[in-house]
Amino acid sequence: MTEPSDQRYSHPLAERYASPEMQRIFSPAHRFGTWRRLWLALARAQRALGLQVSAEAIEQMEAALDDLDLKRAAEYERRFRHDVMAHVHLFGDVAPAARGVIHLGATSAFVGDNTDLILHRDALRLIRARLVRTIRALAAFARRHRELPTLGYTHFQPAQPTTVGKRAALWIQDLLLDVEELEGRLETLRFRGVRGTTGTQASFLELFQGDHEKVEELDRLVGTEMGFSRSYAVSGQTYPRKVDQAVLATLAGIAASLSKQGNDLRLLAHLREVEEPFEEEQIGSSAMPYKRNPMRAERICALARHVITLSQDPAHTAATQWLERTLDDSANRRLSIPDAFLTLDGALVLAENVALGLQVHPAVVRSNLEEHLPFMAMETVLMHASQAGGDRQELHERIRRHSLAAAARMKEGQAGDLAERVADDDAFGLSPDELASLMDPSRFVGRAPQQVSRFLAEHVEPLLERLSDEADELAAPPEVRV
Repeated sequence: MTEPSDQRYSHPLAERYASPEMQRIFSPAHRFGTWRRLWLALARAQRALGLQVSAEAIEQMEAALDDLDLKRAAEYERRFRHDVMAHVHLFGDVAPAARGVIHLGATSAFVGDNTDLILHRDALRLIRARLVRTIRALAAFARRHRELPTLGYTHFQPAQPTTVGKRAALWIQDLLLDVEELEGRLETLRFRGVRGTTGTQASFLELFQGDHEKVEELDRLVGTEMGFSRSYAVSGQTYPRKVDQAVLATLAGIAASLSKQGNDLRLLAHLREVEEPFEEEQIGSSAMPYKRNPMRAERICALARHVITLSQDPAHTAATQWLERTLDDSANRRLSIPDAFLTLDGALVLAENVALGLQVHPAVVRSNLEEHLPFMAMETVLMHASQAGGDRQELHERIRRHSLAAAARMKEGQAGDLAERVADDDAFGLSPDELASLMDPSRFVGRAPQQVSRFLAEHVEPLLERLSDEADELAAPPEVRV
């Protein structure tokens, strides 16, 4: 009896978070289709180098690349208890002229490991595309709000003002560093190649009757056809598992950047200064109708945490490989590596969606700043009054007493009155208008607006010019699912 689909576990990454583009990369059809393309590349190269591989075999393999009966493959696997041999037989069914040469001289890692490297390369490019799209949305936000003063925080305690745009520029800079790291990872990613059972190429040397040059050319031809200019110089049965560790460390670094941004947005939502998109019929709480919870930012943080945790798996795998290889990596890699890519993809979909729809409430930003600005302005007031002839030490003591009194009022739930106290103190010789001028918020943001403009022009715009077209080609606009 067939089990109903709703009685089986459904993975949230597929149902709720990861994009169709990333799911396609790690789909069974794409993975096994890549296996067939590797077998075809191997057969073509072997024929070109003089082995007995017929033209008819090549033609049938080419025609059947996507003729995949995954149900039949599962039947073969139940018989053989071996996934690669199941697909060798399945490919032979639809390309009978090639049945005797499919997988000739190869081991399972030829298709398994090389396919993984191809999928990881494609997935890294999609991650880069989503990063670029998120950076582009945040750059527009930073540009719009580069001059809007806002209260800065250190230790989440009021600190010197900055601007809303400058804060977004900090988020962008983290993502730029991530792009830099990711591109280095793509540049150094190589092919496992045609290496045989323990990496010695002994089976291929036998096929080519001891001709080392033909074995090397075979490796080069297959790698080139699959889009790699280099292979790892030596290998055991598998490519170095340190590669997986490095790739997931890169993904974890991106996740850390997204989590930092998500946490900042959750704090700003609490302050009611900046909020993520909230749809017309969206419900914040089943019990509290008034709630507007930062659901997207919270989900970004949750997914990012999972990516960071998953990055430990390949580190342990690399640390515990035995000699030329062991198989305890297989089940773990099937889980941890695709899940890391799919999870980060889901977080980036959310990050772009949030960046495109961020809502700033300038009145709240101004109100929160004005509540604390008088305290921060006192150093300026002290310098101005001292330059006008006042006694610096006496003025310092007066400010100290006025500040403590104003802070005490605020702790009792009353409005702060520091500015009024200083304006009423003849020792400072400042009229209310003069004092208001000294407390203009734009005086306290330093070069933040100029920093944002220069940062966008010199660092962000060149990256967007270089990568925006590819980003739009690879990644569809974000779709947030529940």
